[in-house]
Amino acid sequence: MATEMLLAGHRVWDLFADKVLDGQDLTESEALQVLACPDVEVPSLLAAAFRVRHRYHANRVQLYYLRNAKSGLCPEDCNYCSQSKIAETEVNRYVFQDEKTLLEGARQAKESQARTFCIVASGRGPNERELNHVCNVVRKIKDTYGMHICVCLGLLSPDQAEQLKAAGVDRVNHNLNTSERMYADICTTHTYQDRIDTLQAVRKAGIELCSGCIVGMGESHRDLVEIAVSLRELQVESIPINFLHPIDGTPLAGREDLTPRDCLRALCMFRLMNPRCEIRIAGGRELQLRSLQPLGLYPANSIFVSDYLTTKGQTPQEDYQMIADLGFEIVNPPGVLSNATQIVSGTALAAGTACGCD
Repeated sequence: MATEMLLAGHRVWDLFADKVLDGQDLTESEALQVLACPDVEVPSLLAAAFRVRHRYHANRVQLYYLRNAKSGLCPEDCNYCSQSKIAETEVNRYVFQDEKTLLEGARQAKESQARTFCIVASGRGPNERELNHVCNVVRKIKDTYGMHICVCLGLLSPDQAEQLKAAGVDRVNHNLNTSERMYADICTTHTYQDRIDTLQAVRKAGIELCSGCIVGMGESHRDLVEIAVSLRELQVESIPINFLHPIDGTPLAGREDLTPRDCLRALCMFRLMNPRCEIRIAGGRELQLRSLQPLGLYPANSIFVSDYLTTKGQTPQEDYQMIADLGFEIVNPPGVLSNATQIVSGTALAAGTACGCD
């Protein structure tokens, strides 16, 4: 009987994959089933999600590299963030980094085999001077390294989005973070609608959208499904899935809601709900997925390489080895060849240290 039940579960996940690959949307009820997948069926769920991932992304992995261009000094009260005004965490605090520093970050990003360089700044949104600075730096990075550029600058007006587009920004990251229902529980200084307005302004400017969430802040399965539906309706190109890193000094310190299997189920749900999207395993992957990190790349097709905003990640060499062990390939930036052979032979490229999202 147990074997028959296991086979039945396997068929359900394959049927979901068949439906998605046939061009149909997974329903919210079916997405909830994915999040409720029994532990014993997680391998079958991963196999089904991988069928969808492979259709649109083959065995390729996109690497992102983050630069924390402005740290701390934030007037917002986001409960998860060590840089918020209510956090008691000791973090570096500095104004926007200069052009030389950001260009050096782009150089390190390219050496690390990242296709995309992410410029991240704390705060509610950029002032005129900061926005002009970012636009000038983006132009120089494009001229010097030809990299794909993503910026995360907080709330943006339509005019600001247009300026970023003119400067050559390829993508803007602005996470929904959680569902509309739960948003006031994690932040009161701006609203869920403020975030939607920014994403719509970015889309209208003709820039790609990068928007995701943080799993593990006390949300329900229904909240997670609501986020996946919202991202599908927004037609975002990239979805970073963060897993809460409960940093000391923040209101969410001490939360331990997730298991590695929960993380895998969430990644599978977002893949099946948004089959064509780039799904990125973002902050908290080392802490929450632990030894199951490689399995996350069966539904996901992207990771950050090196560190995050105020927390450390595993070394780039460990990421390269994990990708090579899976038989996957890194999508390299222009002018950089894969070092997969060097990794296996033990002479992997040494990458610089990056900053990035919590």
